[in-house]
Amino acid sequence: MLDPFLTLSVAELRARARIGIHLEPDIPRLLGHFARSIADEIRSREVARLILPVGPMGQYPRLAEITNRERLSWRNVHVFQMDEFLDWQGRPIPLDHPLSFQAAMRRFFAGLDPELRIPEAQYHVPHPFRIDEISEKIDEVGGIDCCYGGVGYHGHVAFNEPPISRWRRISVDELRRSLTRVLELGDDSVLVQSIHSAGGNSAAIPPMAVTLGMRDILAARKIRLYCAGGARHSTVFRIAVAGEVSVEYPVTLIQGHPGAVIHTDEATAQPITVTL
Repeated sequence: MLDPFLTLSVAELRARARIGIHLEPDIPRLLGHFARSIADEIRSREVARLILPVGPMGQYPRLAEITNRERLSWRNVHVFQMDEFLDWQGRPIPLDHPLSFQAAMRRFFAGLDPELRIPEAQYHVPHPFRIDEISEKIDEVGGIDCCYGGVGYHGHVAFNEPPISRWRRISVDELRRSLTRVLELGDDSVLVQSIHSAGGNSAAIPPMAVTLGMRDILAARKIRLYCAGGARHSTVFRIAVAGEVSVEYPVTLIQGHPGAVIHTDEATAQPITVTL
């Protein structure tokens, strides 16, 4: 049985949405829009302070091409990476690990022409042993102009997963105020990541992560989220824009943010049907 809002037409969904919606015709053009949006954000500011995700990744080759072709300098950009995988002991995975988010971002930066690249001191990654460092740096540079991100299968933004505990329930307000922290990944996150990145081998996925908390994400002046995963994002997209705010789908906490827009493609936005 589907919740009624999952079967609404796109027009009806827009009427009920509690967050801005933007649709592109297909996923390639959605990723192109993602790249263009980041480039335009940098170009529009003397100093740009951005939260950037690893996932989706298809925007970054496009963004590198735009940067080099248009001679877009990253010299006055501060990048705050959303999150990073950790091993089973809560320690950083090495840069040569195939799933290292930091390594993926460094490959992107290396694809920019040398004179356009971001200074090393302006690229910030959350670290499990210096847990408050990245939030302190965000405050030091004057806050975040725009937070970009994807949305996880169960509605996580960065690795702000639905809090699960048999002993206590985390409230919506507590999750709103959540800080950078270390956490174990939910089973669904491991499963989806394994299908996407490891041929379904869940044992290959690092079981823990360090993530920016919702406090830093919600404090961004603008938020731009992209659902670029195709059919697996259809329900997540609809819950994000019209579902009840809850810790079970952390992305719903974005609702009501005055500068938030969620982007997807036309097919993903269509009403959901259950069929073999």
